[in-house]
Amino acid sequence: MKRVATLLLEGILALGLLAGCGASLTPTHQDVAYAPTSATQKLDLYIPAGEGPFPVIINIHGGGFKLGDKSMLDQTLGQAFLEAGYAIASIDYRLSGEATFPAAILDAKAAVRFLRANAGTYRLDPDRMAAFGQSAGGNIASMLGTSGDVAEFDDPALGNAGVSSRVQAVVNWFGPNDFGQMDAQAKAQGCSTSDQAHNAADSFESLYLGVAVPDAPELAQQANPMSYISPDDPPFLIQKGEQDCTVPVENTKMLADALAVAGLAVQYDLLAGVGHGDGWFTTVFQSEENIETVLNFLNTHLK
Repeated sequence: MKRVATLLLEGILALGLLAGCGASLTPTHQDVAYAPTSATQKLDLYIPAGEGPFPVIINIHGGGFKLGDKSMLDQTLGQAFLEAGYAIASIDYRLSGEATFPAAILDAKAAVRFLRANAGTYRLDPDRMAAFGQSAGGNIASMLGTSGDVAEFDDPALGNAGVSSRVQAVVNWFGPNDFGQMDAQAKAQGCSTSDQAHNAADSFESLYLGVAVPDAPELAQQANPMSYISPDDPPFLIQKGEQDCTVPVENTKMLADALAVAGLAVQYDLLAGVGHGDGWFTTVFQSEENIETVLNFLNTHLK
């Protein structure tokens, strides 16, 4: 029963309901199909005032690879992006109940290719694109950042074959990396037993892989952004709550460490007073101060 309650709570957190992430911004273009093989493969576009072309922030929602949708764009954050002159493409991708890894990565890359191929239609700048993901979306955003040179994740059947799926910057909010280490890291951090269940066959990570994490170590590494780090990867901003037990602190930090060791541009912020995103009474991630931090990073690397 405790396990069920924990999964329910994690699902609520991942959906952003506790963080107030329900969107009320109105898309300029809604339910745009970016690929032809699933009804899930749609995105919403928010275009700022002006002529453009505008740099693009690709919003990738969380939800444990199992829950959530493209409406999970916080109003305050989204409005700040638009006012700063950024277009936003908030994407849906196939969740684990529809298709297992690497479907979500294939979809995210297809969305990037679609946006780049149709940049002129939507007044977008094809050379200035940032991936921004939260939780599971942070993993997907990081995969976009590190696997730009990995052809196997560009599925020509999803459209716009030959168009680059690279992004020029990544913002990762509390995303997981090495699924196989999560339970041990949660234990070392002093997290509760219920937070040490990522190896279970019904965990979000196992459902995403299509097999229990301990039974597929090679597959887990294929879903790990660290596996693809190369010298031409874009700059990263990685932000993490110091009390996060849903995704252990070290599991997010290890990507920042690996990028730094590789000599790549990375900023790692450990935010005090919060866990896996914002809770009932705190708005640290979506505070004015932190939004300014995110915009400073994007402005530095995209403008």
